[in-house]
Amino acid sequence: MKKVFWENPYQRNLTTTISSVNGNRVLLEETIAFSFSGGQEGGKAWINGWAITNSEIEGNLIYYTLPEGHGLSPTDKVTMEIDWHRRYRLMRLHFAAELILELVTKKLGIEKIGAHIAESKARIDFVYDKNISPILESLLAEYNEIIIRDAPIKTDFSDIENQRRYWEIEGFSKVPCGGTHVKSTAEVGFVTLKRVNIGGGKERIEIRLIDDAAV
Repeated sequence: MKKVFWENPYQRNLTTTISSVNGNRVLLEETIAFSFSGGQEGGKAWINGWAITNSEIEGNLIYYTLPEGHGLSPTDKVTMEIDWHRRYRLMRLHFAAELILELVTKKLGIEKIGAHIAESKARIDFVYDKNISPILESLLAEYNEIIIRDAPIKTDFSDIENQRRYWEIEGFSKVPCGGTHVKSTAEVGFVTLKRVNIGGGKERIEIRLIDDAAV
């Protein structure tokens, strides 16, 4: 399966062919619909107008679940469409979270224990037995410098066979990641940071976009 969302995460429509059908589970030759992975929520998408209700990753394949009565068969040509507004917000929030995580790691060297990127906000959880609030102002200042610099964000395979990917900002970091990414840091945009104490020696940083980019 060719994952077009890695090559061109901005692509909104795709004409492709069905590889297999097992009841309501459909496998395509190509896809532009990202499935939940690495904390990033999956996208909303449609196949020939049928809303995808679920997606599952098995090995290097993504199986999509459609409603009853879809009537699709192997070798059928179909059109896939994504919810672009949702995709774009997830791309921006995902990379905002990636930048914050890298900055926290460089500053404190603490362990990430969880992350979730949704359409409205992202969060990162850390093992930390102190209040993380005192670093948020300097953290945001460093983040803003990277955004203002409009640095290119490079993405590629580190291991093609096992489909492992990374993102890289030259002179800053190179990080394993299989999510969807924007092209530059300016496109990510400015954010607000909020500390949440989740107890048990754990701290959470919530990240929200300040504005909604035109899409």
